Amino acid sequence: MKFLLLSPLLALALLSAAPAAQAQATVKTKVKPAGQPSVKIKTTVPAEPFVVSPPDAVIDAKANALTTNMQQNLGLNPQQTEKVRVINRRAVEQVEIGRLRYHADPRKLAGVVESAGRSRLEALKDVLNPAQFGKYQRKREEKMGVPNAQGVQGNAAPGLGGGVPNE
Repeated sequence: MKFLLLSPLLALALLSAAPAAQAQATVKTKVKPAGQPSVKIKTTVPAEPFVVSPPDAVIDAKANALTTNMQQNLGLNPQQTEKVRVINRRAVEQVEIGRLRYHADPRKLAGVVESAGRSRLEALKDVLNPAQFGKYQRKREEKMGVPNAQGVQGNAAPGLGGGVPNE
């Protein structure tokens, strides 16, 4: 009998520790006192969101690597370096939390990464001088495989026209 009373409590404890997929969760329990018919209880409880947080050491290591790379390639002064370190740490933290939270949903993860990248870019624009920001943008585009304006020449893609019309 004690086990039957503990199992609903155990179910609630486990439910509150599990990641919440919905706004509410339903707990079903079945109790059968000796010599009586079983009693089914269905309880709806609000599910608390499960917040995942990556280790600070991982975030700091990635943010420091990014900052060191930017410091060397862009010639940041000490004040800029510290501001960039804060910006990088915030962006890395957002991405790492997104990876843990949305590892099974690539679309949501891509949205988190895109949002973190956009906010990081805006913040960097305020810290870097125009020459540094231009160099940063060129390197970023090279890394991401964005073709530069000079390299976009050649023939039109098949089926998109640009040639002599067929009659």
